[in-house]
Amino acid sequence: MELVAGIRFDPSVVWEFLFDDVILQGARETIWIAVIAQLIGIFLGVVFAVMRVSKNPVARGTSGFYVWFVRGTPVLLQLLLVSFGLRQMIDNELFRELLTRWRAAVITFSVNEGAYMTEIVRAGIQAVPAGQMDAARSLGMTNLQAMRRVILPQALRVIIPPTGNEFIAMLKNTSIAFAIGVLELSSAARRIYADNFKVMELLVVAAIWYLAMTTVFSLLQAEAEAWASGDRERPKTLGSRLVKALVPGGRER
Repeated sequence: MELVAGIRFDPSVVWEFLFDDVILQGARETIWIAVIAQLIGIFLGVVFAVMRVSKNPVARGTSGFYVWFVRGTPVLLQLLLVSFGLRQMIDNELFRELLTRWRAAVITFSVNEGAYMTEIVRAGIQAVPAGQMDAARSLGMTNLQAMRRVILPQALRVIIPPTGNEFIAMLKNTSIAFAIGVLELSSAARRIYADNFKVMELLVVAAIWYLAMTTVFSLLQAEAEAWASGDRERPKTLGSRLVKALVPGGRER
């Protein structure tokens, strides 16, 4: 009974700050950083995956080193290297002005995500039967044309599910950007509870927003997977069920 009596948690504080301007700004920054970094990471992943399966030893070695280094070091260390290490190493005022904390976070998460996307895309490429490349070459396509027009479209079924998982992980990983002073969701909550000392309540607010964001993007991931599976095999996802329930005349795809 003494333990229960000693618990201090005010639910009204959670509701009070759930839509606070600072929290909403942090949530927006979290989404922006994650979306931009994921898009750049996908681009890097495709480029380095193609290099990884190339017959050129220089291209394979460069891609392998990139994946080895990025996956072998913590993302927090990479964030500090980009934000503080580069500032110290490159003694240029213009460079320091351009490399803002927000841009440093985007660059770091993009490069980090690119290494993981490289392995995902490589697995997708290797999942396509080798005869597809030979067939494309027999039609007069170059290796890059065959990769772009034939191999990568077929690899989407393998690439999309782990890519969705990577993006959801990205949303949560942005929380470490507080280490360089970026105002994302967790640091927004930290800024508020540093003033009112309502630590647990503000952490719950942050948790609610993270859960809301990951839930929405999980539904979008399910829709993307359903789309990639093709019309004949497309399952009835929760998203399509919601469309049918909420939109008059809506049909499950």
